[in-house]
Amino acid sequence: MSTQQPLIEARGLSLSYAGRSVLRGVDLSVQPGELVSVLGPSGSGKSTLLRIIAGLLKPTSGHVLVDGAPLDGPRPDVALAFQDPCLLPWLSVERNVGFGLGFSRQPSLTRGERRDRVTAALDEVGLAHARTYMPRQLSGGMAQRTALARCLTRQPRALLLDEPFGALDEITRADMQRLLLKVVQDTHAGTVLVTHDIDEALLVSDRIVLLGAQGSLIAQWRVTVSAPRAAEVQALGALRIEILQALQDSMARGKNAA
Repeated sequence: MSTQQPLIEARGLSLSYAGRSVLRGVDLSVQPGELVSVLGPSGSGKSTLLRIIAGLLKPTSGHVLVDGAPLDGPRPDVALAFQDPCLLPWLSVERNVGFGLGFSRQPSLTRGERRDRVTAALDEVGLAHARTYMPRQLSGGMAQRTALARCLTRQPRALLLDEPFGALDEITRADMQRLLLKVVQDTHAGTVLVTHDIDEALLVSDRIVLLGAQGSLIAQWRVTVSAPRAAEVQALGALRIEILQALQDSMARGKNAA
């Protein structure tokens, strides 16, 4: 583990709705340039955890630090993307990517600076040729690239991804996974990926954490297999079995507690 200050540090996060506990005392830290995947059964609080780290939800107890400073709401350098690209159908790819740069809490930018950020983000995700396309003209993979570019225009220190590739076919998903690794390497953003796919987590993560059915962090693994990992089936196989068993055990405990 690195001894440098974590980019993201969540401590003792708990959240309850109407007496129902969604998260229970979750601790999570993410270093700059580290990609951490969050696995867990449905209802374990994965998306809730991501929204708290994004500053969109306030926990019942606990706190989040970003660069050592308490998080008190959304920050321009913490970007969040969802499974649905959420593109505005009346705006071009270029304008969708730049959408939000003028919102509150964003740094003040000139028109030229905004244009430069959009151009750089489109280049990063390989969509420079599609800047004038409308969302209806995009494939699923292109739509997700657009959503990722929209995050990158904010030059994020932290990148939060909520099952962004879940609706894509296997070939497109593999392409997006490779793009994600490139983006993290190029930007050095601390990245949290919520996914239901163990194989995806194994392929892209530096570290994998497991939320149990009761909303607590119950296990974590560091993935040390060298890239490219797709060919390392045997090396990843034992870890996959271990993670799957932990997930199944957590689900069984959740049913027994219900």
